Amino acid sequence: MPNACIAHVINHYANVRLITDSKISNFRRDGRRKNSSAVWRFTTAAFFIVTATVGISAFGEDKPAPTDSGSDLLCKKLELRIDEIAMRFDGVMGIAIVDLTDGRPALLRNAEHVFPAASSIKLPILLELYHQDEQARAGAKGKATLDDLYTVDPKDLVEDSRVMGGLSAGVTRVTNRDLAQFMVAVSDNTAANVLIDRIGKDNVNATLRGLGLTKTMLRRKMMDVTAAQRGDENVATPHEMVQLLEAIYKGKVLKADSTKQLIKQLSTLKPSYIPRDLPDGVQVANKPGELEGVRTDSGIVFSANRPFAISVMTAYASDERAAERAISDVAREAYHYFAMRGKTSEYGRILPTP
Repeated sequence: MPNACIAHVINHYANVRLITDSKISNFRRDGRRKNSSAVWRFTTAAFFIVTATVGISAFGEDKPAPTDSGSDLLCKKLELRIDEIAMRFDGVMGIAIVDLTDGRPALLRNAEHVFPAASSIKLPILLELYHQDEQARAGAKGKATLDDLYTVDPKDLVEDSRVMGGLSAGVTRVTNRDLAQFMVAVSDNTAANVLIDRIGKDNVNATLRGLGLTKTMLRRKMMDVTAAQRGDENVATPHEMVQLLEAIYKGKVLKADSTKQLIKQLSTLKPSYIPRDLPDGVQVANKPGELEGVRTDSGIVFSANRPFAISVMTAYASDERAAERAISDVAREAYHYFAMRGKTSEYGRILPTP
């Protein structure tokens, strides 16, 4: 029973007692013997009714569910397992994992530290191409589109251009969309450099700044050794990379159709570290990178009912194969966590399949 009803009961019996006391006091003036049995009966009745009412109220009212759920314990186990992986790795490692269902970070380790981005910097290049394509379609001048044509020029060729290096110079024509595909699928450096020329390095960085990402920077083209020796390294942080992926996933930069196209292109099957130990068929939209002593990979993993963004960046790696294995190990542990979260309640029950 609500508190207002309880107060009404108490008030009612208080009034009854006042009336009874008045009658008893009249008996006293007549010199008769004091009789308090009526008062006792009314008071006792009021006590038991109020007590019973409070008991009914306590059992009948809904109470909030406890907030310390089993998912917190599961997340702590994830942290312990990933910390063990990071400690075994002989170099340094930064990790950021964000739940794309609720936007909460599942794990951040050295996530604000700046690392060489290697070819993972091609992810913001890809985003800027799609961004300019939308601007051009809206009427903006001087913006690149996905359908713009490029004729292969031998002067543009650089190392690690497994597709562009095999095309007939001066004859073969490809679109910017094709260049983006080469850049994503085989990390073709010539394709990336041509796109940088076409969309503009400053525009890539401006889009990043517009998203509040201040540490991720495109400073030079691919394979520009002179610039790298000057210290003009392309850099990022794990946290900013997952923030970038979250912005893409949630449509904060592109319209729905462009977002869908970009994620599909980024999901092209390719040699990389995040999906290496994941079950077959799990979609992963990612861009790995490698340099001497450096391995990185950042992407969206579409685990059932619980997609997540992950970025693992390593440096000072004396054993680069070990760095690759460490990234794969982290991704595997993260996937197991989110796969379980995707099929359970907040308290750990595996939910019935509809």
